[in-house]
Amino acid sequence: MKSISVIGSGTMGNGIAHVFAQNGYDVSLIDIKDEYLEKSLATISKNMDRQVAKGTLTPAEKDAAMGRISTFSSLEEGVKKADLVIEAATENLNLKLDIFRQLDQFSPANAILATNTSSISITKIASVTKRPEQVIGMHFMNPVPVMRLVEVIRGYSTSDEVTQTVMALSRNLSKDPVEVNDYPGFVANRILMPMINEAIYSLYEGVAGIEEIDIVMKLGMAHPMGPLQLADFIGLDVCLSILRVLQDGFGNPKYAPCPLLVNMVEAGFKGVKTGEGFYRYTAGSKDLIVSPRFSRR
Repeated sequence: MKSISVIGSGTMGNGIAHVFAQNGYDVSLIDIKDEYLEKSLATISKNMDRQVAKGTLTPAEKDAAMGRISTFSSLEEGVKKADLVIEAATENLNLKLDIFRQLDQFSPANAILATNTSSISITKIASVTKRPEQVIGMHFMNPVPVMRLVEVIRGYSTSDEVTQTVMALSRNLSKDPVEVNDYPGFVANRILMPMINEAIYSLYEGVAGIEEIDIVMKLGMAHPMGPLQLADFIGLDVCLSILRVLQDGFGNPKYAPCPLLVNMVEAGFKGVKTGEGFYRYTAGSKDLIVSPRFSRR
């Protein structure tokens, strides 16, 4: 494994590219627009500067890592030499299926095709390729350079060899891989999303306010971040998408998303990425301020 292609240059994609480049791999970062790629490189550089300031990375190591990242706006060009492709596009089934059809066509025959999906079936994604035994889930946690966990998800046909290769590769990145099977939400989000949804229901039903709910979970359960703040950080649209995957996959009404979550996403309040969710976010400020929409209630 020497050449890694990453599809999608957003928060997860640039984090994945960052980690691989820092650990000596050649990375091809792929997105549909050059402006997205330029923004992603600037983000990676800024995040590496923080590491340099903390003394965990030298300036020379940063320069070498940045030099290992090449950018492509053509998927075909970006994956043609890949040993491993990691798809980190938007959490949308049809988009992912379309990408994997193209990957199967353009990637080398021996390449492993991985997806960073947080909930969508690996088996379903693999079904549109002619190499389902080489398709696997590689679910990194956000922020990727900091979080050590990687959920390695085996699809129905994923081979033992591919699974062990990805487990070993994750360890080479100083990550802690955990092998899980392919069921909706896997482990992390099957447990996390119902908790977040219940926190939103508690707000929706007037049990307590935003800050009170988050404080209870931080002080009472030793969570580093309250569930409503975490939902903002993940993206309320992503939370909604995962809950719908769980609801459809299990056919169980307990996974039904709270109407408040649905309304917020439909109104465009998706958390940190839009500047407002349960809290309001201002560039350059670390203050946690409850959205005025909720302070009026």
